[in-house]
Amino acid sequence: MSLNFFEASCQEPPLNIALFGICDDQNSAKAYTNINDPNKWIAIVKNDTNLELVFTAIDKCVINDNEYPHRGRCDGMLTSTEHLYFIELKDQAKDWITDAIGQLESTIEFFTATNDVGAYKHKKAFACNKKHRHFREIDNEFNLRFFRKYKFRIDLQAEIIMI
Repeated sequence: MSLNFFEASCQEPPLNIALFGICDDQNSAKAYTNINDPNKWIAIVKNDTNLELVFTAIDKCVINDNEYPHRGRCDGMLTSTEHLYFIELKDQAKDWITDAIGQLESTIEFFTATNDVGAYKHKKAFACNKKHRHFREIDNEFNLRFFRKYKFRIDLQAEIIMI
């Protein structure tokens, strides 16, 4: 497996602004960031310390639709020198959590097969849903199992706070 999660053509220019959104138009195009149309935002990134963040489109760029059939992949990742955040974007009312978590798990497995996650201090996986913006509690045991297996924290919320 030779996936390049840092492929320049899949990365947007770095952003160091306090507030922006991550969008997926659900039209077979890749996910992207947006700074001026909050109505399109599925995930909201709060970057009060103005870290320099790079958004990389994973689905439909790092991994195309015809690659790795029957394996999920999340929409994108945000990175800084200390942060590695995988993000799955949803826009559906029900039955979305299991699918989103599966896509995040699969992407983490793809990534860790060829990259060192130990280089990042903050590692999180976010399942974000436009129809369910607020924090959804995850069972503590599941949260702990997820962390032990992948070394990532997991959150079900549309607000990504950079620390």
